[in-house]
Amino acid sequence: MIITNRTFINGVSRLKRISPLFVCLLFIYELSAQEPPTIKTEVDTTFIKIGEQVQWKVTIDIDSTDFVIFPEGQTFSPLETVEAFATDTTRKKDRLTLQKIYALTQFDSGAYKLPAQRIDINGVGFMTDSSLINVATIPVDTLNQKMYDIKPLINVEKSNYAFWKYLLIGLLVLLILGGLLYWFVFRKKPLTEEEKVALLPPYDRALLELKQLENSKYLIQDEYKEYYSELTTIVRSYLEEDAHVTAMESTTGQLIEKLELLRDAGELNLEDDTIKQFKQILQTADLVKFAKNKPSTSVAEQDRKLVEQIVVKTHDALPEPTEEELLEQAEYQEELERRAKKKKIKIAAISAVAVILIGITVAGVKFGFGYLKDTVLGHPTKELLEGEWVRSSYGFPPIELETPQVLVRQKIKLPAEAKAEIADIQAFEFSNPAGLFTVGTTSVTLAQQDVEPDFEKTIEQILANFESQGAKNIITKQEAFYTISGVKGLKVFGNGEFTVPGSDELIEGEYSVILFGGKGFQQYIILTWLEDDTYAQETVDRILASVEVKTEV
Repeated sequence: MIITNRTFINGVSRLKRISPLFVCLLFIYELSAQEPPTIKTEVDTTFIKIGEQVQWKVTIDIDSTDFVIFPEGQTFSPLETVEAFATDTTRKKDRLTLQKIYALTQFDSGAYKLPAQRIDINGVGFMTDSSLINVATIPVDTLNQKMYDIKPLINVEKSNYAFWKYLLIGLLVLLILGGLLYWFVFRKKPLTEEEKVALLPPYDRALLELKQLENSKYLIQDEYKEYYSELTTIVRSYLEEDAHVTAMESTTGQLIEKLELLRDAGELNLEDDTIKQFKQILQTADLVKFAKNKPSTSVAEQDRKLVEQIVVKTHDALPEPTEEELLEQAEYQEELERRAKKKKIKIAAISAVAVILIGITVAGVKFGFGYLKDTVLGHPTKELLEGEWVRSSYGFPPIELETPQVLVRQKIKLPAEAKAEIADIQAFEFSNPAGLFTVGTTSVTLAQQDVEPDFEKTIEQILANFESQGAKNIITKQEAFYTISGVKGLKVFGNGEFTVPGSDELIEGEYSVILFGGKGFQQYIILTWLEDDTYAQETVDRILASVEVKTEV
């Protein structure tokens, strides 16, 4: 075959025109060639005993750029998730193989459907296959082993751990407060040098202060004014305390006049020379303090010695105190001690009250004064809310929920006309009359297994039971209710006036009824509580958030 140059050139130009389209088609072909994700599930066994585990394994083959979300939480109900193991990843070129294993179990015998699980890949949901798991009871040897009746319920004493804990905390706080009061109020603190001097008798204190003045640096530093001020203060204080002369507020002339009067009256046996010397010292001190006169150092030292002699002579000239005076002095000292003791007790009481008030204020601001009051004085539903909760299953078909106290089985006697419709009924209840708080569960097995339960009739019977117990003005609302695993039920709730146990008084209360059911069975939960009781409302919310039921008999 002969190809001319012109033909070759035309072919090449045509190829250039179709090349972009050809490349685009190739790219689309490559995208379409990518394999879609594949999901495979399997269980290691379909038959287990109560409490044993079954492993559900899911294997996903995806592209390396795909994003996968596995099931999380209790999505395998009625089976319970024990553990979700880490994802095992295997890479082969541009493909990934993800493998995840879940350990599941069940504590009731029966045949259980392991529900289909949703797996999201790049935002698209893929549902897995469901499986049937049989759970068998542990065989019991009824031939060689004796059978015994079920033991009756017994009351177990409540643990006093919380009481002792709070008691120890209270004792520790009181111990700390007592230690602080002892250390800062009642403890006999070591006296300072100033306090020791102040406690000395006037005569000894005056001599000691004059000795200290002798060793001072006033004269060395030419501080004559301070020197004479302290000198006259010492002798005036002594005369006022020991000779009972108002010397501190008297002028020099007034003080000398008072001493002369005491001498003339025979109450102070002082010589004229002593009084004259004292007068001269006081006048010198006045000149130094007010006229800025500056005597010589020797004169100043001599004046101090003269003042010391005046103190000694005055002390010797004072008459001996009588027995009555000594008694009065002793009583006076005792009175001072009593006053000091009362003062300490008063300070301690004020300190304790202040600490308590501050503690109450801080706790009230942080936690709320209402909460603080309920904590100190006690509140029936608050104690339930903050106590140790119990999670358990009740009745058959079972209702599983968490409650502040274990529900107690109630004896239900079916009337003759009800036996045609109901094969069995199991009820459990806990009641706290102090807070109008009750929680109860009821599981009903119908006589005909193919009959759906009549919720409306059940609601009418429950409301009629409320009214038979004295309740009035009951308001009813309805809405859908979903358990944590997605089981749908009916919630009937509202408020009304309920009777106080043991009286005819009506109080505002609230109620909530949760109903579930299917062919051949019905389950419902009833709760009542006091209106505006925040602790009860929190308790109810926590109970309802924990509800789980079995949807098959």
